Amino acid sequence: MRFGYGTNGFTNHRLPEALRVIADLGYDGVALTLDTNHLDPFGADLARRTAAVASDLERLGLAVVIETGARYLLDPWLKHSPTLMDDDPARRLDYLRRAVRVGADLGAEAVSFWAGIGPAHAWDRLVDGCRQVVDTAAEARVTLGFEPEPGMLVNDIADWRRLYADLGRPPGFGITLDIGHCRCLEPQPVPDCVLAVADHLVNVQIDDMRRGVHEHLEFGAGEIDFPPVLAALDAAGYRGLVSVELPRHSHAAPAVAAQSLDFLRKAADEHA
Repeated sequence: MRFGYGTNGFTNHRLPEALRVIADLGYDGVALTLDTNHLDPFGADLARRTAAVASDLERLGLAVVIETGARYLLDPWLKHSPTLMDDDPARRLDYLRRAVRVGADLGAEAVSFWAGIGPAHAWDRLVDGCRQVVDTAAEARVTLGFEPEPGMLVNDIADWRRLYADLGRPPGFGITLDIGHCRCLEPQPVPDCVLAVADHLVNVQIDDMRRGVHEHLEFGAGEIDFPPVLAALDAAGYRGLVSVELPRHSHAAPAVAAQSLDFLRKAADEHA
């Protein structure tokens, strides 16, 4: 099992410092959210800065996946805006294309993205936007992981399956599975969710959560029994990163990251 930590839980750190702390704690990789303070894809001299991050990752022995959940990168007033659901999603599409190119340059295992909040009649707009991202990723030979997100148009695994089918089941379009989201809203037990998407699983986020409440919690603060979840990931043959997703814990990032890795290693030992 290869554990990573999300840089959206290290927003008070400069990126080189966050990477160093994550590596020093013993993580195998990092889920890198391209954001204002963490390899801003709209900033000047992106190629040089990306090369510097690639060098840091190689020196520290960290694998990487790219996340695209920056809150105010695209609009300083509206969180996550625009999304693929907006009347004009051009800036979101630009961000996602840039993320794919950065992912290619970093050798990322996957580039993860999601739908956004919107009405059911916006489904065709979502499919069209995703198709454009799929085409960009295919050209760059980058794997995409689309994440079902509670409250968004693609809310759960069933919605992901519909999107995958409507896109024509393209190769390289997998699923990013957040373990907490499974507990929050999926009808199946969490280990069963893992096994249900085993053939499409390209990226895993891990956190604790309670039924019906979309709040990312530290391990042990929610309702998930983690040894069976890690056993299911093993049984699924998943070998990608399993990255801690605690975006509201930057105020105590080093301590939370250390505690999280200790918890996950103990849970892994229990299922072995």
